Amino acid sequence: MNETTILWQEALQACARAEKAAVLQRFFKTGPGEYGEGDRFIGVMVPDSRRVAKTFVAAPLAVVDEMLCSAVHEHRLSALLALVERYRQADNATRAEICRFYLARTDRINNWDLVDLSAPKIVGAEALRTDSLATLRRLAASSAMWEQRIAVVSTLTLIRADRLADALAIVEPLLYHSHDLMRKANGWMLREVGKRNLTVLTGVLDRYAPSLPRTTLRYAIERLDPVSRKHYMSLRFSEPVLDI
Repeated sequence: MNETTILWQEALQACARAEKAAVLQRFFKTGPGEYGEGDRFIGVMVPDSRRVAKTFVAAPLAVVDEMLCSAVHEHRLSALLALVERYRQADNATRAEICRFYLARTDRINNWDLVDLSAPKIVGAEALRTDSLATLRRLAASSAMWEQRIAVVSTLTLIRADRLADALAIVEPLLYHSHDLMRKANGWMLREVGKRNLTVLTGVLDRYAPSLPRTTLRYAIERLDPVSRKHYMSLRFSEPVLDI
């Protein structure tokens, strides 16, 4: 193992708290058959992971790769946070290289926080920079759920740039995904669309609300007024309408 990798892991270990590790193991569903099965936590909080990552932004990509190959969740998260900062500081050629590196290791970006804290600022940013949806479309069509979540959550960058049609082009084909983590991500992105343009969101809801997965719909309408929320929930087949 590279000496820098050892120093990075030691810096994280210095922030680790055993009582937090136990909580995180449960929170991120690491038990048999759960989405995070086998993931191991040492109890480092995100602000500490981010702070440590900033001291290793210039580490060789080979070191970042070693961190991403670790079984420890916080090692992978800190590596991804370093990549995010590295991408932010880089020129365009280096940004393209970082994005290729990231996409070659999606099997290691295998929990929702790892995706959510990195994908918009690397994959989403690269899609916006290059004005291309090709990578997002490829990921969305993947059979790997984490790659599909990378595609969907990356649209956050497009949404914040008012590229709402482009974002919806990625999200809409996945609206009926069977996994709850995807349903939450889809609803989250729809909610973000509504923050930018309520008319666009209501147009989507008018089309899909009657058949959307309940989780997706609830996430999407979270910021609407109570009357609108009740209306869209009432469109879901014949399920009882609850006050929300």
